[in-house]
Amino acid sequence: MRTKFALAPLAALLLPSTALAQISAPAAVPVVQTVPDAKDVAYPGTMTLDIDASDVTRGVYRVVQTVPVASGTRDLILQLPRWLPGEHGARGPLAELVDIHFYAGDRELAWKRDPVEVFAFHIDVPAGTTAVTAKFLHTSPLQTSEGRITMTREMLNLQWEKMSLYPAGHYVRQIKVKPSVTFPEGWTAFTALDGQSASGDPKLNRVTWAETNYEVLVDSPIFAGKYARRCDLGHNAFADVVADKPEQLELPPEGLTKLRAMVEEEVLGYGSHHWDHYDLLIALTDRMGGIGLEHHRSSENQMEPENFIKWSEHDWDRNVIAHELSHSWDGKFRRPARLWTPDYRQPMQDDLLWVYEGQNQFWGIVHAARSGIQSKDIALGMLASSAGQYSIQPGRQWRSVSDTTTDPVFAARKPKPYASLARGEDYYSESSLIWLEADQIIREGTKGAKGLDDFAKAFFGIRDGDWGQVPYEFGDVVSALNGVYAYDWAKFLHERIDDHGRPAPLAGVEKAGYKLVWKPEANPYEKARNAKAKSTSLTYSLGVTLDKEGRVSSTLWDGPAFNAGIVTGTKIVAVNGEAMSDEVITKAITAAKGGSNAIELLVQRGDRFFTVPIHYHYGLRYPWLERAAPGNGPVGLDLLLSPRRAMPAAKAAPKAKAK
Repeated sequence: MRTKFALAPLAALLLPSTALAQISAPAAVPVVQTVPDAKDVAYPGTMTLDIDASDVTRGVYRVVQTVPVASGTRDLILQLPRWLPGEHGARGPLAELVDIHFYAGDRELAWKRDPVEVFAFHIDVPAGTTAVTAKFLHTSPLQTSEGRITMTREMLNLQWEKMSLYPAGHYVRQIKVKPSVTFPEGWTAFTALDGQSASGDPKLNRVTWAETNYEVLVDSPIFAGKYARRCDLGHNAFADVVADKPEQLELPPEGLTKLRAMVEEEVLGYGSHHWDHYDLLIALTDRMGGIGLEHHRSSENQMEPENFIKWSEHDWDRNVIAHELSHSWDGKFRRPARLWTPDYRQPMQDDLLWVYEGQNQFWGIVHAARSGIQSKDIALGMLASSAGQYSIQPGRQWRSVSDTTTDPVFAARKPKPYASLARGEDYYSESSLIWLEADQIIREGTKGAKGLDDFAKAFFGIRDGDWGQVPYEFGDVVSALNGVYAYDWAKFLHERIDDHGRPAPLAGVEKAGYKLVWKPEANPYEKARNAKAKSTSLTYSLGVTLDKEGRVSSTLWDGPAFNAGIVTGTKIVAVNGEAMSDEVITKAITAAKGGSNAIELLVQRGDRFFTVPIHYHYGLRYPWLERAAPGNGPVGLDLLLSPRRAMPAAKAAPKAKAK
């Protein structure tokens, strides 16, 4: 009895913490939208935007922007663009916008960042205010760890959307703006904006442009530099070039001829052009950050500093200009319906990037080869690299090409621990191989009378001279393909784009008379690219890529190194007892071919050293495309990469302008 009596209070004590306790359960606070959606109505008045870009020592852009205010406005909402065209994601650099102040005349105004849409600023406007002036700084990164460097002592890349605000509630094409920029003394500025005029004072070097709308402004970036030149490429297109050093501007006659041929090949390929004038902005630099970004009447392109003066050595680095020029038709004029947005606040949907970027990757390679800005060997090397990658990529077993179109939104182009399993933006290169297959199906079905060129003309080449936008859906792509050659294109595309676990996308290569083969040395494209990166690519053998210090920068999932426990960040110190070097490790892989002895690696991971044996006996392997068809005549891929025009005779390029 005593025991039972003692247990009863204990049971009572336990009840409140289990059966009788109250658990707080709050209700969600509703999210209130305070930033209005864009409407297709004109914003009253014209903004002025004045940027001082002369402080190249500190890398600072000083901005003064005046925004008209409609009568009765008490809460003016200005916002920095968030969803940036061409970047396929929400990557507006808000953190680089600092020291923000708003004024009505001399009176500083109170403001508050929107608690939900943090790219928007709510400004308290006093009664009777007719204009609000914003003053702030855009601080360009000074080192790569902070982001892309846009300003050096020799050049700059001014992108308006990163250092200007626009009023909420309006289509950006309905917002008028009058821009001006002050550059360092003696610098030359290039942009697709119209009506450029300079101040009378050369020391001030303030440049203004005609009034435009905010959409066109954002689509018209600036390259400016101390050392600059301009080349006429025909069709009212120009190469506007800035360089780290004046001697790097010298373009050999061969180079000018091929750049002109590139423009001609693209105009011929699409059968039209969608600009009144076009500016191919080129930075020859290793000081300013790399870029390849499309616009309707211009493109931003960074290439190696000696790309021009060592023309034949750098064709591996030149695909970017053909790719970005092609975007004027594919991506800017014809644009997926949900990638066109009325402002830079509405999220962009990337579901058709396998057309926008995939077709463009295909045409970039084709037009570069046709014009000669890249050799045929480099073009074949680029295709071989893609074919090789997707023939071993484990991520294709779970993730479709269509799903990779979401990658720029959630992954934001950051490095991944196991990229081969995670996949990345494969809608570029895998889609290009799919479009190669489509081209060969059309050629085979029409006995060579038609190809994907005919689709390009019918789909992207409509409305010659129109530089607006014509959106499209999946069904429009299928319909245009069927207009060229009747086939079950919907099934073809759905299987290759939407399904995962498919065989490697080699059908186009094989239909075009080539095959994927493996050789013990890198193809010309990979060899040049690896040399520039100072890396050792052993992806197809040990399953790793090494940097110049012997550190693992990527690991192939389920590859020999991965299965031996070697992951990203591991440093290889020695190979078979010899100090690590490119020569030592490649010789060890070659020597182990066909044998039974393990390759022994002394590795460092953190503060630990240990020996790792790898049983790999297949030698060095690199992907190549090799002709498979018998005979000596050209096969499908040869014909595809052949020029559509006769190459003009070489002429001396105009002398560079160095200030």
